[in-house]
Amino acid sequence: MDRTWIEVGIGRNRGANSGTRRAMNIKVTARWFYGALIIVLCMWMLQSFLHALLAASVTAIASWPLYRRFAARLPSRVRRSAAAPIFTCLITGFVLAPLLFAFLALLTEARELLLQIAAADDKGIAAPHWLKDVPLAGSWVADRWQSALAHPGALSVWAQRIEPATLLRWAQSLGYFMGRQLFIIGFTILVLVFLYQQGESLAEGFRRILRHGIGERAEGYLDVAARAVRASVNSMLVVGLFDGFATGGAYAIVGVPHVALWAAITGSLALVPFLGYVAVIALTLQLALKGAATAALLSFVLGCVIVFCGDKIVRPVVAREGTGLGFVWALMGCLGGFEVLGPEGLVIGPVLLTLTRELWQQRVHDLARSDVTDPRSAGCQSA
Repeated sequence: MDRTWIEVGIGRNRGANSGTRRAMNIKVTARWFYGALIIVLCMWMLQSFLHALLAASVTAIASWPLYRRFAARLPSRVRRSAAAPIFTCLITGFVLAPLLFAFLALLTEARELLLQIAAADDKGIAAPHWLKDVPLAGSWVADRWQSALAHPGALSVWAQRIEPATLLRWAQSLGYFMGRQLFIIGFTILVLVFLYQQGESLAEGFRRILRHGIGERAEGYLDVAARAVRASVNSMLVVGLFDGFATGGAYAIVGVPHVALWAAITGSLALVPFLGYVAVIALTLQLALKGAATAALLSFVLGCVIVFCGDKIVRPVVAREGTGLGFVWALMGCLGGFEVLGPEGLVIGPVLLTLTRELWQQRVHDLARSDVTDPRSAGCQSA
């Protein structure tokens, strides 16, 4: 059989005199079936590249107005051949430079922290004097600390108890994670160059397909999605700046050394949810080992509060300005998207909720308009 199709009709009589019938016909042809099958197979085959494709698409949509202005300032000959690679290098440096700086600075601080721990272990790491004053479990923890770490070389003996196989598994897991992230970053850069080069034709083809599928409303949905993407990306940048300046002020009040460095580390890592806490914990450990118990406690509390406010309040508030979502929905979109898709989900989650809201409102509007234009249907329903 050359062509197979399934037709489903749904209708209801509107009255004996009218004799009209509304029906919805859904035709599934062999062409549509095989096309959907090919798309599913392609998505299955490219699942390893999903994060790279999403990251490149989000970056291209968010930075497209900047790219057009950048390309317009270049000579026509350079614009055709080199505009996309040059702008990709600029965007890559703008996105990766803060994170790379933060990780390198943390590695430097971690090295100094390990050297301090090793030097203290030679003489024995005595329990901080303030530990016994901690309510509830302070005395118990101080006694265990004294018995386990107070004598010289105790930490080295404890570390030697770890099995080499366990360390090897940790090293393999860390190596796989780092290799995976480098692969995603590298492929994202390649896809981004392609999207900048072919962005106009891809966008036009996508619009044409959507117009054919859902009508003229497609343009409105695309505009809403683009605004939501840019608002979500802006929320990430605003959170980084907020956490950096706010923690800088808090650390300066507490008296933390190298305030600007730690504020920059915290703000850079805060671009991704929950990473800001890593900087706060690292600073707390460094201050505690130096004996600055009060500064360590205040830095930990203030840093956690600021990072929490940035993730749970500032991020959804900024994102809702472009999406139009309520605060709770914007928060759920950011956190839910991050849980499912990682950093890309911070943008895609609010976008999906925004499109869902637009579809819902449009459907409610259409039903209300149909009830007004056909009052007999409302009468039949009430009857």
